[in-house]
Amino acid sequence: MPEPIAEDPLLEREARASIDAVEDLDGWARRFDLLSDPNRLRLLLAIHRAPGITVNGLAAALGMSNTAVSHALRLLRHHEWVSVQRDGRNMRYFLDDSVVHTILHGIGGTHASFG
Repeated sequence: MPEPIAEDPLLEREARASIDAVEDLDGWARRFDLLSDPNRLRLLLAIHRAPGITVNGLAAALGMSNTAVSHALRLLRHHEWVSVQRDGRNMRYFLDDSVVHTILHGIGGTHASFG
């Protein structure tokens, strides 16, 4: 059986410093909590790829009800991750958070390649 590793005060200080260096750690935890729901993540990926999509378009593309899509979008709008623009009778949704945009690219999210 290997010997236990001796405690290292320098590593402990560095570990504490890594946490202290992050502004609004609780806010970051809430952000990751929003991403933990697969349907919200799917919605974000869809809006990222198809900016300007409507609730009906999202519901059809993702196989969700309009009510479920609207509920998730309301939460994402509240946290300012998506924005909405009126287009006549339609409401069009856009990704509105640069950090979320970067995270989506990090997990493989892509932009549309029209044409």
